[in-house]
Amino acid sequence: MKLFLASLGCDKNLVDSEKLLGRFIEQGYTLTDDEYEADVIVINTCAFIHDAKEESIDTILEMAEHKKDGNLKKLIVTGCLSERYKDEFKKELPEVDEIIPMKELFNIKADRIISTPGHYAHLKIAEGCNKNCAYCVIPSIRGKYVSYPIEDLVKEAGGLASRGVKELILVAQETTMYGVDLYGKKSLHILLNKLSKIEGLKWIRIMYCYPEEIYDELIEEIKTNEKVCHYIDMPIQHASDEVLRNMNRRTNKAELTERINKLREEIPDIVLRTTLICGFPGETEENHKELKDFVKTIKFDRLGVFTFSPEEGTKAYDMDNQIEEDVKVKYKDDIMSVSEKVIAKKGKERIGKTFTCIVEGKVPDEDTYIARSYMDAPDIDGYVFFECDHELLTGAFVNVKITGASEYDLLGELKNELT
Repeated sequence: MKLFLASLGCDKNLVDSEKLLGRFIEQGYTLTDDEYEADVIVINTCAFIHDAKEESIDTILEMAEHKKDGNLKKLIVTGCLSERYKDEFKKELPEVDEIIPMKELFNIKADRIISTPGHYAHLKIAEGCNKNCAYCVIPSIRGKYVSYPIEDLVKEAGGLASRGVKELILVAQETTMYGVDLYGKKSLHILLNKLSKIEGLKWIRIMYCYPEEIYDELIEEIKTNEKVCHYIDMPIQHASDEVLRNMNRRTNKAELTERINKLREEIPDIVLRTTLICGFPGETEENHKELKDFVKTIKFDRLGVFTFSPEEGTKAYDMDNQIEEDVKVKYKDDIMSVSEKVIAKKGKERIGKTFTCIVEGKVPDEDTYIARSYMDAPDIDGYVFFECDHELLTGAFVNVKITGASEYDLLGELKNELT
């Protein structure tokens, strides 16, 4: 039996998909990347925002067509959308033959399949979330925050490293609260230290750090552990105290500023990525200007913006003063315009500096290679392009001197190859 899997949404979903593939292989399935020849198709759905739900439903309907024009005998669905709308799925999507519950995904013990290029992989360190932000459906879908034990994560990471993974990307709905439920205290710094002792791992990258939960021991571990990238993904969502309160976020502008200043003081070369939401109910022009000024002042190295998406079952869904879609888009465009200027300036400031980079691949029919520095997470940040007249392996580490900068990417020249 041949199986095709479509994984939609975030990298946490991707880890679930990789574990699910491992289980199907143990059951005797053969994987295929051709949906037309698949006997079984599995879709891991997303339900975070409206567009993600639409993509999930469209994918289900599209794949169901292969029962007519392909080999498809069974269509299986799992993930956030099918968990959120179990009853509706059974009534309105008869094309779906089976739904795998989320709890079953969390308890899979099979060896993972690495679906990323092979030199990097994501390690999910916890499930669920306790924050209950006013716009977010995740706690109602994935439940309370539950950390995976350190020994299990070290074992899983060791297995990934033994198969060639050199960069480990830690993910969860929130990584900074890791260990509180298991060990009675924040323990991400302890996990980082244990993971860094795994032979073969070169880089460890941390995503989804809630700013109010970034603590001194964690900063010290990032600062002193040479395997931990000086990079933090820290979604702040907004900078207006009024909007943050309405979002049920547990921080304010003064605390955000203090934490960011502390990180930059302790780790001068740290790269800070954030995400923002524009057009939250009740957001005024004054609130928007406050956010825009904050982005100008703080000068994030990497930044993404979403327009607010009202989700059923969240507090924000029924709030008064919903913002018109065109205003949301204007707010988003304003923020992106400010951020692009900041990032372009930072890129120019890196000209003349040399960075260690990991090779991602090669531009077809050219001697140009694509790489990433510690400043860039795969798929969401930029790249470093350089020329080389001989073959370099994907996943190799090289030193590149930066010679130019475009909007988000850097250009450079190869200085030397590293072992």
